[in-house]
Amino acid sequence: MTASSASPVFDVRQHLAGLLRTALASVAPAQGLAEIVLERPKQASHGDFASNLALQLAREMKSNPRQIAERLVRELPPSPHVTKAEVAGAGFINFTLTPAARTAVVATVLAAGHGFGRGPAKNGRAARRLQVEFVSANPTGPLHVGHGRGAAFGASLASLLAFAGFEVTREYYVNDAGRQMDILAVSAWLRYLELFDEPVPFPPNAYQGGYVHEMAEQIRQAHGDRYVHPAEAVLACLPPHVEGADDAEARLDALILAGKDLLGEDWAYIHSHVLSEQLADCRADLEEFGVHFDVWFSERSLYDTGMVARAVAALEKSGHIYTQDGAKWFQSTAFGDEKDRVVQRDNGIYTYFASDIAYHLNKFERGFDKVIDVWGADHHGYIPRVKGALSASGADAGRLDVTLVQFVSLFRDGQKVSMSTRSGDYVTLRQLREEVGNDACRFFYMLRKCDQALDFDLDLAKSQSNDNPVYYVQYAHARICSVLAQWDGDAAALAAADLAPLQHEREFALCARLAEFPELIQQAARDYAPHALAFYLKDLAGDFHSWYNAERVLVDDPALREARLALALATRQVLQNGLSLLGVSQPVSM
Repeated sequence: MTASSASPVFDVRQHLAGLLRTALASVAPAQGLAEIVLERPKQASHGDFASNLALQLAREMKSNPRQIAERLVRELPPSPHVTKAEVAGAGFINFTLTPAARTAVVATVLAAGHGFGRGPAKNGRAARRLQVEFVSANPTGPLHVGHGRGAAFGASLASLLAFAGFEVTREYYVNDAGRQMDILAVSAWLRYLELFDEPVPFPPNAYQGGYVHEMAEQIRQAHGDRYVHPAEAVLACLPPHVEGADDAEARLDALILAGKDLLGEDWAYIHSHVLSEQLADCRADLEEFGVHFDVWFSERSLYDTGMVARAVAALEKSGHIYTQDGAKWFQSTAFGDEKDRVVQRDNGIYTYFASDIAYHLNKFERGFDKVIDVWGADHHGYIPRVKGALSASGADAGRLDVTLVQFVSLFRDGQKVSMSTRSGDYVTLRQLREEVGNDACRFFYMLRKCDQALDFDLDLAKSQSNDNPVYYVQYAHARICSVLAQWDGDAAALAAADLAPLQHEREFALCARLAEFPELIQQAARDYAPHALAFYLKDLAGDFHSWYNAERVLVDDPALREARLALALATRQVLQNGLSLLGVSQPVSM
């Protein structure tokens, strides 16, 4: 079996389920379709697997679940892999496996290699072709640490789903149309005017970061004073100053219009330059972070191809659009939204929402069975209106799943690091990566469920101690590499090692943890929960360190030595498989 193929055939769950189904046919033949559920008990004293089948049957059979369990145990056929099956508690059936059955996973892992845990999806989803759209930040400045969490989560989720057996497309939606890009363009233009002593009071709600100055200097270096206009001409386009946030936004919009009017066709160059600069920076940042996309989808293309206009027209034709004060409104309240939403303003300009509708319809037109959007938590209210628009358009809104990623707070020396966005005073993803490294970033971002706020401890992420979870897991991998280097034997030969000498409970516990990996992959894929993989790897590393500290691997007895080396090698393989899905490296020495 090659490393890229699915895991080898022996499945202890399937074997035990078969035993239970045989017993069920004897005890309750009418219940032959009952689901056979097998779980791993939390306490080792309760055996290796437990089933609640008797409790499931109690209501239909109108009998005491413990009595049903006792009857099922009596009817279980003999098995060479089971040493004991007994009834516990209210009616659970606990199975204890033979030592050979408990350690068989080692050979399974070594035979499958990088394919251990990989396989066709067994999680009940009908979908086969999946699209995961994530990050999709406006290209208006460097990615910040919040974007980094979305990037790490989306990349890990996509890898996890692909490993579970789905065909996955990773996509970035480029917001290259609309007001935010206009704000960035006018911000760079105003900084450009300052270079020629034509300063215009810089709006506090424009983009403030040093990267804006850099882009202004690039324009000056490339084109000199071509785009210079007198400050007086710009100011003449502005409305009278009135205090307040609404006035600030109005003045910013007036500056954008002034730039478009004064520059004419040259405005397109300013807009194109800032877009290309920031998008290139974003691509480079993500690539360096180990986050790759199959598709970079342009919002502008939706307008250029008429998709937005067609999407709104279709909604209008189906009776879900009404006109008020010259604007077109989508009746999103009919689909659970808190209020109706404008899709086309009275000036004829389509809103972001209109292009989002067109974009999601386009996703379905491309044939994806399931579309997964990874959004920031502040977009929670956006879900019902997008799903409502899809339903109103005749699409199956159930094919869209939205996963929300909560905010990130950085802590240094126990103090929270302040962050903002448009002011430019924020910690970028690149700065975070330079400080703690890619591995710590990728792993630490997975240490909480994505819908839970994350406190990112910078000091812990940089520490080389067992308290640092990524160090702890990578150290387990490096330790195994060190042992194998000291042994200096043929690792390939360990796949055929006799595992009978593995008899200690820590060895059985480590084997049980290895056997959980395929189950974990399917469960995490079903739940869109790559954080569960990070938790699993911490537990696996803990089991390994506990065993390693208690038992010598390179013992004198050749049979025991090879068995323990095989167990160590299998552990290294699963660590590699799991860490690679999270985008974390596997060092051979530390």
